[in-house]
Formats: sequence, C-alpha cells, structure tokens
Amino acid sequence: MIVKNLNFGFEARDQVFKGIEKLTSAVSSTLGASGKCVILEDAQGNPMITKDGVTVADSIFLRDPVENIGATLIKEAARKTVREAGDGTTTATILAHAILKEAYQHLDKSNSREIKEGIISAVEKVVEYLKSVSVPVDDRIKEIATISTNNDKKLGELIAEAFTAVGNTGVVIMEPSTLGNTEVEVVEGVEYDKGLLNQNFITNKEQGTCELENPLVMIVDSKIESIRQIQTVLEHVIKTNKSLFIIGQVEPPVLSSLVMNKMKGNIKINIVDPPVFGIRRKEILEDLSLLTNAQIINENLGDDLNTIEIDYLGTCSKVTTGADQTIIQVESISDEIKNIISDIKKKLTKKLQPNEVVGYEHRLARLSAKVAVVKVGANSDIELKEKQDRVEDAICATKAAIKEGIVPGGGIALLNAALNIDEANLGEEILLKAVLYPFKTILENAGITPTTPSKTGVGINVVTGNMVNMIDNGIIDPLLVTKSALTNAASVATTILSTDCVINNMRVDESGR
Repeated sequence: MIVKNLNFGFEARDQVFKGIEKLTSAVSSTLGASGKCVILEDAQGNPMITKDGVTVADSIFLRDPVENIGATLIKEAARKTVREAGDGTTTATILAHAILKEAYQHLDKSNSREIKEGIISAVEKVVEYLKSVSVPVDDRIKEIATISTNNDKKLGELIAEAFTAVGNTGVVIMEPSTLGNTEVEVVEGVEYDKGLLNQNFITNKEQGTCELENPLVMIVDSKIESIRQIQTVLEHVIKTNKSLFIIGQVEPPVLSSLVMNKMKGNIKINIVDPPVFGIRRKEILEDLSLLTNAQIINENLGDDLNTIEIDYLGTCSKVTTGADQTIIQVESISDEIKNIISDIKKKLTKKLQPNEVVGYEHRLARLSAKVAVVKVGANSDIELKEKQDRVEDAICATKAAIKEGIVPGGGIALLNAALNIDEANLGEEILLKAVLYPFKTILENAGITPTTPSKTGVGINVVTGNMVNMIDNGIIDPLLVTKSALTNAASVATTILSTDCVINNMRVDESGR
C-alpha cells in the first residue's frame, strides 16, 4: 500500500498556490512582443530554448508533491486551450493564477460557492463582450501570423503567403526543411501519406522519387494475392503504353513480379499501400476515388479481382512518390467534389470536437487538391525547435482567427471588458480584476509601467512605446484563443477554489528513508 500525506484548509491551499506561482512565473515571462525565451533541460539533459508557453509548462515538475499538484492542475488549463485554439497557453496560465490570487484574498471571509458562481457568470459576460467587439480577419492574416511568431516579420509573411495560397480553409501544415531554408511550398494535388514500397520503382534518381505522367489509377480495398488477378489490367497498360498507379495491398510475390517487370522495362508502374485500418480508411479511399474518378474494388462488397473491367480505372495528371509520401496531381475537380467541399466548410463553422475538426480539415485538404507546406529551416537543432514552436503557434492562431474573428491584442480586449462590465457580486469583481493581468504582464515584460488607456481598443505598442489603436496597428488576438484561455482558466481555478483537502503520495527522501 502507498502511504498518503494529508493537507487541509489554509495549509493545503497555500502549498498548492506556491506551485501555481512557480509555474506562472516561468511561463509568464514569455508573454508579449517583449517576452523572454526560457532555457530548459530535456529528459536527456540536452538544453533547449523556447518561447512557447505550453513547452515551458510541460517541462516543469516540482520537488514538493503538493506544489506539483498545483502546477499540474494549471497545466491542464493550458493544454485544453491549445487543444481548442492551438495557442493562448501562456494567457490561460496567467489568468488561472490571477483568479486564484484575487479569490484567496476573500476566501476565508466569503462563501466559496458564491465566489465560484460569480466568477462563472462574469466569464459569460466577458465572452459576450469579446464577441461584440470582434471583427473579421479580412486582410490581416499577415499581422496575426507575425504577432504569433513573436513579431518575426519574415516568418509572418511566409505563413500569410501559405494561407493566401490555400484560401480561407486554412489547410496549412509545417515540416522541417532538409535544406535549412524556411520557405512555403504549395502542393498542387493530394498529399497522401504513403511512400515507396520498393526502391526499384524510382524513376528520378536525383530526387529519389517515382514519377508517373498521366497514369491510370487503380484503387483496391482487398488484398491482391496473385498476379493473375490483375493480368487484364497489366495487359491493357502494356498494350496502350500507359503507366499504372495502384493503391492497394499486394502480396510479396506479386510485388516482386511487378518490380521485375518494371526493371526489365516491360511496364511503367508504381504501388503504394492503402490507408491503415481505422475509421478514416474508407473516407480516404472514397476521396481518392472521387479525385481520380476510379472505382474502388472491394471483394467483400461483391467485386471480383479476376474480372476487373478497364472502366474501373481512373486517371490523374501526375503521381510523385517519395520515401514517405505520394502527391497525386489532378487537373480539375468535379461538381460532386465541390459540393462536398462546401458541406465540409459549413461543418467547420460549427462547434466540433478537436478530433472532428482535424478529420474535416484533412478531408478538405484532400478534396481541395491544394496543401501549403511551411518548411522550417535553421542553423542548429536548438534554433529549429524554437522556430518550429513559433511557426506551429502562428499557424494555429491564424486558423483560429479565420474561424471566429479577431479582437484587440496586448491584453486590451480583456482590459476593455473589465472596464465596460459592471460587477454584480464579489465573484464577478474577482474575475474582472483577474482579466487585467495579461495586459499588466505584457507591459512588465517590456519594462513599461502599466497605464490604463482611456479609449476602447487603444493600448501601448510595446515595440515603439506609443499609444495606438491596436487593431489598426496589427496588434491583434484571435477571438477563439482569448475566449478559450479565459474559459479554461476559470474552469480550473474555480475547481481548485472549492478544494479544502489535498492527499498526496508520500515521497522517499534522497537518503532513502
């Protein structure tokens, strides 16, 4: 049995709050245009530099078990925010700490349940205010991306270029650059995550890829166990001097036979595996079928591989297969696909679970036949990791902004909400004081004494020190990010407020006793 240690009342809250303060001190230093980087050590003892709040938070594990419980609880607010909005982890951490700090000053004299209810009602009021002042993104994508990359204008321009290339669907992905340069590559086609099955299929030795021009496309959802099953198709492509691209699972003897015939120059062919078994396998195959106009062959549904008609085959303009991915280029998309794309875009405007959003975005990328890849390069692994964190945040923040609009940045939207909402009880007063903390932290990180602006939407540009209209000067935050950070921070903080006992596992000290 594990021996437990118990803490009650003020002592328990004090220890939990110490852990929250330590975590917040480390994370809050990264907030804003003048936020600082944090050097941390990974599990292998390697140093890493980052300005990403959730990366800093995830690296923190405190020696004191009760303090560590407090830090871990606040991490949950940050993680949930990044799952929902892709950014805003630092803001969520600062807000959760601020709510608890303000509430603990009144907890011994007031009813915790009433305080909790007041905080929740104030959150609803603030969210409604934020919605009322939000504006559409329009042509401000560059500013959003630049802010989220910590005012790196070059990165901001590249990310804006990527989103402009794919439209407002926001299907932009990131990957490390093999050449060390940071650039945007627009893939005019479907990016399918299956690569070469055999090196002998390579046609472009310099690039290490197999390239087929105007191939016939065969999609098989059953295992091809014998070369005789596809003999009719093979004879047709050889006779017509066509290339053949197969998406399907083939037995080793079939693969060997096709490789041998390819090496002898008898046939131009390439084979890639089908999607892994799972909930999206059928969907992916159907999308590839729609794009190439190929019919899916499935013996479980009554099809016979031995009697495949040539009409089952589809076409595309080009297929390029590398080590771990295949790009299927198509000349145009049908009206049926356009209708499906329109339906998916409508679904993405609704409130969905994170896994549903990812699924719809991936399907949208496939059917739109366009993907923008931001390839991130750097001079060292340490620089690359830090840069990737910023690019990932910027891509997620830009997607969030396109989805729900933007509000004044620099903590001004929350500051304005606090100044324009009348508190009805102590809980609401606590929350409205707490939402001022991101604004104060940003100015403190810049070495500027916090001064409350007199006009709505106006704040201090920490780079120039001037008082400006935040949105007009490109200092903006996605509504979804700000809203998620506040909601999740309040949820975690109010849960901690209602706690009066902490039970933790006893630790063995360093002497082994």
